[in-house]
Amino acid sequence: MYIGGTDERALHHLFAEVLDNSMDEAVAGHATRIEVELLADGSLSVSDNGRGIPVDPHPKFKDKSALEVILTTLHAGGKFSDKVYETSGGLHGVGVSVVNALSDRLDVEVARDKEIYHQRFERGHPVTKLKKVGKTTNKRGTTISFHADPEIFGASAHFKPARLYRMARSKAYLFGGVQIRWKCAPELLGDNATIPAEDTLHFPGGLADYLATTIEGKETVVGETFSGKLKAKGSAGTVEWAIAWLGNDDGFCNSYCNTIPTTEGGTHEAGLRAALSKALKAYGELTNQKKASSITADDVMGTACIMLSVFIREPEFVGQTKEKLSSPSAQRLVETTLRDHFDTWLASKPQQASRLLDWVIDRADERLRRRQEKEINRKTATRKLRLPGKLADCSNSSSAGSELFIVEGDSAGGSAKQARDRKTQAVLPLRGKILNVASATSAKQAQNQQISDLILALGVQTRSRYRDDDLRYEKIIIMTDADVDGAHIATLLITFFYQEMPELIRDGHLYLAVPPLYRIAQGGKTMYAVDDTHKDQLMESEFNSNRKVEISRFKGLGEMLPAQLKETTMRPGHRTLLQVMVPDDDQDLTQTRVGELMGTKPELRFRFIQDNAEFATDLDI
Repeated sequence: MYIGGTDERALHHLFAEVLDNSMDEAVAGHATRIEVELLADGSLSVSDNGRGIPVDPHPKFKDKSALEVILTTLHAGGKFSDKVYETSGGLHGVGVSVVNALSDRLDVEVARDKEIYHQRFERGHPVTKLKKVGKTTNKRGTTISFHADPEIFGASAHFKPARLYRMARSKAYLFGGVQIRWKCAPELLGDNATIPAEDTLHFPGGLADYLATTIEGKETVVGETFSGKLKAKGSAGTVEWAIAWLGNDDGFCNSYCNTIPTTEGGTHEAGLRAALSKALKAYGELTNQKKASSITADDVMGTACIMLSVFIREPEFVGQTKEKLSSPSAQRLVETTLRDHFDTWLASKPQQASRLLDWVIDRADERLRRRQEKEINRKTATRKLRLPGKLADCSNSSSAGSELFIVEGDSAGGSAKQARDRKTQAVLPLRGKILNVASATSAKQAQNQQISDLILALGVQTRSRYRDDDLRYEKIIIMTDADVDGAHIATLLITFFYQEMPELIRDGHLYLAVPPLYRIAQGGKTMYAVDDTHKDQLMESEFNSNRKVEISRFKGLGEMLPAQLKETTMRPGHRTLLQVMVPDDDQDLTQTRVGELMGTKPELRFRFIQDNAEFATDLDI
């Protein structure tokens, strides 16, 4: 719940939580140095020269120190009160206690009031009392050393030096007033010559330095970076930004809130999009550039390389892992701050501003041209595919808001065609199981009619010739029966998209529909369950056990009435869709798994089954 799972990404989230606590001390002005060390046994140590975790008896738990309560109790940290930190990145006192619970060993050392204290924990429980272990005259701060629990993350799980180094470096960029000292056991680096065993990370230039390093060697549209930092009046917060536009590459937006990376964006990014697009439009109108009115935020952001950092009080996030900022005040703060400064920047640099405006207008013209081509392609593809049992296209001429449901067979296709919204939803029935492209030759793929129909319906080409702008639908939804055969067909289709159109998955177009397996009725009440566990839950919580309950199992989508299929599986707002994703840090593992499970070597599948047999449950044998 608190770190997003038990995979490699979640494992490194432990480091982020501990590092965030030290960064909060630095941002608040209490620390200037943070030391990070990855030890040979795989454990991590993070220390700072801040004030040190309080060690006095806790006012609520008289028999425990404040340190022990903070390390073992949710919401017990200093950040739970806004009086301690004006802007903090931690989970309101949750983070360090979660790290403690997920570590088989954690040691904490505090230097405070000229005394040094130590306490050890194992899997969240104290195994020693808080003890004084020495005196000091000039040392202060907190050191936390921990080892992730292999029973939770797996015996083979380990911290990756390169990833830790990047995380530490990004923190140093985000706050120029801190120095982060990095150290890693040489034997853990292996052949990775790009990661130093020791380094001092300190960047007074902040995000401007960060962006310059990131885009070094790339051609930019405007010669200089638009950057700045401003603290708003009162307690609204601080905004820092650095933006450049690339001439030959796609852009990116790396955003942060209180030094926490918000990988899924949020309100602060929305404020930035609005500020840049409105300011550039206004400048175009001021200079009598007629085409400026056609500019959209996507045209401005398409090749923009953006670093954005905000510091605000009591930030609100979507979910506990803090990947998306939802604070409405952040949008107002960023939009107001950047709009004023971007207006000034454009007005003071007319040569660069005109060059940027022309570039963005070119992007808008290209977008409109591709939209026209797409509408022509849609009509052409529709004419070619207007065959019995094949594509039933939607009437929407734009890809925006349109959906393609890929279903199994004519029976399911018939129900889906009656259940769909003809304006936005298209249906493509496929007969049986498609070709396993992971083990088939290119010649065999080219001869396969189902794959040819699918590619033609999508309007795109495969592999290096794939263009997202050619895709005729915004969502591609695989809708198969809720049984083993349906799961196999869905797996074959996902394999096809992963191998032949990986960008389609990366750009967030591929989904799985979740049709129900059971219909449960009692009197006038009807509910649907997606599996046996869900059925049992509904039986216990929603139905009277003393009255007769009718339970019917759907053998397939074709057996469902169109109205039932529409209400449970196809209607937006009522349905459940699972988005197919491949996280950036799981690319290698995904490639390996697809090769093992879908490739040409059955011995790899057999070995996988043997290795994972203990996890198989509820088999109907």
